[in-house]
Amino acid sequence: MTQQGKSSPAKVAEGARARGASKIIGVDINPSKFAKGKAVGITDFINPKDLDIPVREKIGAMTDGGVDYSFECAGNLEVLREAFLSTQFGWGLTVLLGVHPSPRLLPIHPMELFNGREIIGSVFGGFKGKTQLPGFAKQCMCGTLNLDEFITHQLPFEKINEAFQLIVDGKSLRCLLHL
Repeated sequence: MTQQGKSSPAKVAEGARARGASKIIGVDINPSKFAKGKAVGITDFINPKDLDIPVREKIGAMTDGGVDYSFECAGNLEVLREAFLSTQFGWGLTVLLGVHPSPRLLPIHPMELFNGREIIGSVFGGFKGKTQLPGFAKQCMCGTLNLDEFITHQLPFEKINEAFQLIVDGKSLRCLLHL
C-alpha cells in the first residue's frame, strides 16, 4: 500500500513491482494521479473521500487483514496513522518517507507497537549510492526498473520555478529540465 502525496509513491510502486508484489494499493485524494499510478504498477486505488469507513478498514477487507508493507509518502500524520494501522497485525511494517513539516509527534500509542507492527523512517530508500549505484544502473539499462514513467513533464531550465510548482501542486512526478 502506498499513501500518496508529495514524496514519491511512484518510486515505491516501482520498487514493489520490481520485487514481485502482486497487489499494490495506492491511496490518494487526487484521482488524477491514478492513471499515472497504474502505469507504474499500482493495481488498486482508494480515494479516502469516497469512503464512509477508515482507509485501514477498506484495506483490511481488500487484503484479508492488512498489507505486509505500507509506505507513507505524504508528510501527513493522519495518513501515517492510517498506513500504520493498515498493516498486518503481528508483522506489518510501515516505512515513513514523507517529510513532516510540523513539530507534532507521531500519532501512535506505544501499546500499538506491542502487536507486532513496526514503523521505520527511510531516506532515499536506504540507497547506498557508492556501492549500489552500479547495480541500480544495470537494472535500469536492462529494463528491470523503469524510470521513464516518473518523468511527467519536460521544460527548459528557465522554467525551473514552474517545474517546482507542478510538483508542489501534485501535477508532476518528476520534471526533466533541459539546459
